[in-house]
Amino acid sequence: MRSRNSIVLAFIVVLALVTLWIDLPIEHPRWAEQALVWQQPPEYRDLKIKQGLDLLGGTQILLEAKPAPGQAVTARDLEAARVIVERRVNGLGVTEPLVQLQGENRIIVELPGINNPDQAVQTLKSTGQLEFVEIGPSSGSEYPNIKQGVYVRTTNFAHVPDPAALGKLEHPYPEVVFKTIMTGAQLQDAGIGLDQYGVPFIDFTLKQPDGAKIFGDYTAQHIDGILAIVLDNVVLSAPVIRSAIPDGRGVIEGRFTRDEAESLAVQMRYGALPVPLEVVNRRTIGATLGADSVRRSVTAGLIGLVTVLLFMVVYYRLPGAMAAIALLIYASLNLALYKLIPVTLTLPGITGFLLSTGMAVDANILIFERMKEELRWGRSLRLAVETGFSRAWTSIFDSNLSTLITCLILILFGRTFGAQPVLGFAVNLAIGVMISMFTAMTVTRTFMRTVFDSAASEGLREKHWLLGI
Repeated sequence: MRSRNSIVLAFIVVLALVTLWIDLPIEHPRWAEQALVWQQPPEYRDLKIKQGLDLLGGTQILLEAKPAPGQAVTARDLEAARVIVERRVNGLGVTEPLVQLQGENRIIVELPGINNPDQAVQTLKSTGQLEFVEIGPSSGSEYPNIKQGVYVRTTNFAHVPDPAALGKLEHPYPEVVFKTIMTGAQLQDAGIGLDQYGVPFIDFTLKQPDGAKIFGDYTAQHIDGILAIVLDNVVLSAPVIRSAIPDGRGVIEGRFTRDEAESLAVQMRYGALPVPLEVVNRRTIGATLGADSVRRSVTAGLIGLVTVLLFMVVYYRLPGAMAAIALLIYASLNLALYKLIPVTLTLPGITGFLLSTGMAVDANILIFERMKEELRWGRSLRLAVETGFSRAWTSIFDSNLSTLITCLILILFGRTFGAQPVLGFAVNLAIGVMISMFTAMTVTRTFMRTVFDSAASEGLREKHWLLGI
């Protein structure tokens, strides 16, 4: 028994040190930030607390489906649009965004800490129909004005409204319909790179074998021809084909800024929206409000935690001091998991954490009160400790199981109806409850066994003041 308890104690000490290292606001080594160990190349992310819109500030966007005349919007179309919007948002590198359906024809998007909201809005609402369009030979072309930013009609996307409705885009040949050679459906991937002068370009790969064959055959037969890269009927680039490209890899060059190149790559990579979206509401939450919320929440949490620790030590003395140490480990474990999962921390989420802290204390109180009863009945100290834990376990398990079931219902409710505050509260509460069961039944128990499981400890039995009796 003592040997096993020593092993568990060593594990707890190592676990506490590791979680403390994760929790510290320091620069962690690269290997510790590897999110997907099986992915090649590996994906990395910072070990930082992810904050929601109410804490970090950012932009909330409400998108509404605006179908073309005669086009019906189905629930399947809207769900497909939501998935594509979510992929585009993730491609922008936003920290823990929220993308959820609202009603029958709207999508709500929350972008915490977004640096360029205007560019993000344009990326989200763009229908994203990518086409490779034949313009003609580069020498003596009938259409010398085809260049970046020009509006064109194509055989694949000719249903777009009149170009005048698109703003001040150039449209020198509004009646001409250009032939679409291939669409973005054949695109495998798209990213950005920098040329020797630091100018960004878009590097794309086509699907094998169909996309690569279509592209390879066309480029081989149309050397010195112009093949425009068109997104939503607007020319991104109109490069001249200099040689056949049989391997399915190509680049789009233009006068792009880095943000523009990243935005276009995201739209290309994550496909076309099944229905056009329009921004009907946009709300910006300042970082000052978020910082004030964080400060107040942290202050309230610290006051509550210190008060609980003082109560445990004053009322239960030595067992209370060991429970207080276990409670600190509990808080450290929660914070480490928030970073590792990661969990987006919001004000309701902080509330869930504080509530789970109270439940962690409640479990220790049940154990200690049962242990004190056993001591009053004349049990030895070692037997009173073991009996206190074993007989309190049923009550602890039942109450925590009820809470976890409630959390599951709230999580399902939050996901289904878009009640993000409810979802954040339930997730943090569920994590806290599960960790509290571990710290109460394993960490506190191991500490008490270490202190009381010896012949010399029996002398403590008569020191009622030290045991809180």
